Amino acid sequence: MYTARIIVLIIALGAGAIAAYLASGVGPDNRSAPAQQAVQLPTVDVLVAKSDIGLGQSVKPEDLQWQTWPAATASNSFIRRNERPEATTQIAGSIARAPFIAGEPIRELKLVRADGSGFMAAILPTGMRAISTEITPETAAGGFILPNDRVDVILSKHEKNPDSRAGMTDIVNSEIILTNIRVLAIDQAPKEKDGQNAVVGRTVTLELKPEQTETLARARQSGSLSLALRSIADINAVASKADEQTAKRGDTINVIRYGVSSPTTTQK
Repeated sequence: MYTARIIVLIIALGAGAIAAYLASGVGPDNRSAPAQQAVQLPTVDVLVAKSDIGLGQSVKPEDLQWQTWPAATASNSFIRRNERPEATTQIAGSIARAPFIAGEPIRELKLVRADGSGFMAAILPTGMRAISTEITPETAAGGFILPNDRVDVILSKHEKNPDSRAGMTDIVNSEIILTNIRVLAIDQAPKEKDGQNAVVGRTVTLELKPEQTETLARARQSGSLSLALRSIADINAVASKADEQTAKRGDTINVIRYGVSSPTTTQK
């Protein structure tokens, strides 16, 4: 009887050992596969914009940062840290000739050196000219016109009344002489008004074709100029036929006879 108990105990211990061995998973068929090593792609540190940089804005060192970039997708025009470790200070002071968005790699083709060619000459497209003219808040949409806006240029001038019986010495004619013109720059100076500093521009610089500069120069000598701000939806619009007809100088004059207005076409 005693011997039988010993045999049963030995069998139970053996079974428990086998179960523990199998549960541990160290058998030849249950070995865990070694973890695969992640493939490390070659990278390079690229100089990028830390925050948005606007057109004409002076670049500061705090506007830039180094960012890890896959070497295979890094363009040759990007500024790399291993080639130019002092680029953040070298770029500082340059002017953005095109805007950058945060995270965009810095390319020197979009920058103008402070000691290089002028910013205005750098942003002018080929064949275009920059010309400035004086403005006031009353003639420039109340100061709401900003660089890169599109405007129409209006000429207003006093002319002799062709009908002396009307009892008026002069009449005022206004006409659109230039349409859909890009504003390159507008000088702005603070003006004290009602206890607040209002921003007022006195001179506007426009982007014109050579023949348009002649039109603007003649108009400045013959009357006063005003700017009409165009909708942003009209940036790529071509001047309409109505605008072209209106822009033709001297087509019509407004004759007032006894208080009644009637347009008269002039002969060319």
